[in-house]
Amino acid sequence: MDDKIIQLIGVSREYNTGIAVDNINLYVKKGEFITLLGPSGCGKTTTLRMIAGFEVPSSGQILLNGEDITKIPPYERPINTVFQRYALFPHLNVFDNIAYGLRQKRVTAVYENNKGERIEKKVKLTRKEIEEKVSKALKMVDLEEFEKRNVTTLSGGQQQRVAIARAIVNEPEILLLDEPLGALDLKMRKDMQLELKEMHKKLGITFIYVTHDQEEALTMSDTIVVMKDGTIQQIGTPMSIYNEPKNSFVADFIGESNICSGTIVGDKKVKFINHVFDCVDDFPLNEKVDVVVRPEDVFLMDEGKGQVNGVIASSIFKGVHYEMAFMVGKTEIIIQDTIERKEGERASIYIKPEDIHIMAKEFVSNRYEGYINKRNRVCFAEGEFDCDVTKLYPGSTLDEEGYLVLTTGEKLDLTNTEVIVEVGLKDIEIIDNDEDGDACGSIVSIIYKGDHYQIIIRTDEEEEDFVVDTEYVWNENDRVSVKIPPEKIGLKLKVAEGTRR
Repeated sequence: MDDKIIQLIGVSREYNTGIAVDNINLYVKKGEFITLLGPSGCGKTTTLRMIAGFEVPSSGQILLNGEDITKIPPYERPINTVFQRYALFPHLNVFDNIAYGLRQKRVTAVYENNKGERIEKKVKLTRKEIEEKVSKALKMVDLEEFEKRNVTTLSGGQQQRVAIARAIVNEPEILLLDEPLGALDLKMRKDMQLELKEMHKKLGITFIYVTHDQEEALTMSDTIVVMKDGTIQQIGTPMSIYNEPKNSFVADFIGESNICSGTIVGDKKVKFINHVFDCVDDFPLNEKVDVVVRPEDVFLMDEGKGQVNGVIASSIFKGVHYEMAFMVGKTEIIIQDTIERKEGERASIYIKPEDIHIMAKEFVSNRYEGYINKRNRVCFAEGEFDCDVTKLYPGSTLDEEGYLVLTTGEKLDLTNTEVIVEVGLKDIEIIDNDEDGDACGSIVSIIYKGDHYQIIIRTDEEEEDFVVDTEYVWNENDRVSVKIPPEKIGLKLKVAEGTRR
């Protein structure tokens, strides 16, 4: 028997401003608590709204119990939504807020006329039926004695419960929750996380939850869907997502991580922070990789007793543990330990093989499609850059008129020649204004990798990305431009010479 209650098949949502959700494939099991997790603007709320019916996909299908509901309006779906802003009616008490939807509801009743014929009619629920349903919903959210209270006198947590009761009183098959705890303070949020998890067990229905809070996702979910830029990065249980992240973004976004550049130097052996460690992952010899180690998995020892020596650069008490920055040369390793080592103290670290997670590098270089303009500059990623066009033909030279002269003596006008451009991650300079660079954009991602930051700069119109490894600190959403030395721009012909434009 198929236990999939919701399926998204190739679902995309595009606006005039760009693509919010890009070709998502996802299914949700009946009774599951699944969380869509990601930063602001990643497409998680748009995905939720498409499931609810508030948004229609630009392409793809949404199935409910195997039936296509892509274009069915929200009120015809057995789905209710709880929003971050509870949208309670301030002039109604708790009972009337919860009962509001029931009073508008029509149910099918079957009657028998004088001729013995069965007749179906749409009728309202009786007062007794409404009272029974509201009472049951209030009991479910532990607000049995609050029926007559005005909602404006309730705390944030109590208002949240009323909003949930109003959603579940209609007995939906699926409950959607769009950052419902965002307006609560930290303690109330933690309490409500546990209450929602317990409520899910009591109700036995499917919860689809949206949040940018990693702790919420890890605490409550059966399954987590990590999203970025409108795409799914990884789907898994909280434990698998935490222990086996698929890429640097997931490792950095879910909890705290040490992410270092490494090289596979033997069978299940990886070299990073200038030491060869045993690991449990298989990768090809000499492959450049990213190494992820969680701070709680790094053990501090006396100097010379561990695998790598270094010095404690800082130590901060975080309540249940000390968080210490351990420097190995220029590389910083974050450590969480219940025993403090003082700043400036020399020590050693030990990491177990099973606590070292190896990932293929997501970015090795920047590659673009571009063309040569009439000034022999290369145009790509919304910019125009100086370059060495003689790289396109070995042994060629440029004459005074700008023609490329081949070794045969043939002259070529390179205008509009299509090329493939390759630029190294360390070969791009970031500039803090639009005027001095050759292409402009905004910083959309920053991941710290021990001894440098990996920054993604996205251009405005075509949304091309520059991935840059830099030692300098920047902030997300900073407006910047980029400059690339001509000798660092690799060029190859995109098509054969005879078909060049």
